[in-house]
Amino acid sequence: MAARQARDTFPPMGIYAIRDRASGHLLLGASRNVHAALNRARFELRMGKYADRVLQAGWNSSGVEGLDFEVLELLKERADADFDYAGELKALEEIHRELQRLV
Repeated sequence: MAARQARDTFPPMGIYAIRDRASGHLLLGASRNVHAALNRARFELRMGKYADRVLQAGWNSSGVEGLDFEVLELLKERADADFDYAGELKALEEIHRELQRLV
């Protein structure tokens, strides 16, 4: 029963951010599962394999305390089975990039 419930649960789709506290460097991302994306980032940082060199350097010097991991916005489940979640994620990511002046 629990496996079926987990499978049928709407995933936490949305926009996330990872910020280096020392430099202010910010990485924004969109994911169909933001919690999994942030967990993956933490894992890659611990292994020293994260693609963003500034964030990796921040992790290397300060550990987890040197970075902020944040879910900025989650999508709501829609009744329309054909709703374009990928398009909505892309649009929200662009909005957040503009808000953070990353464009």
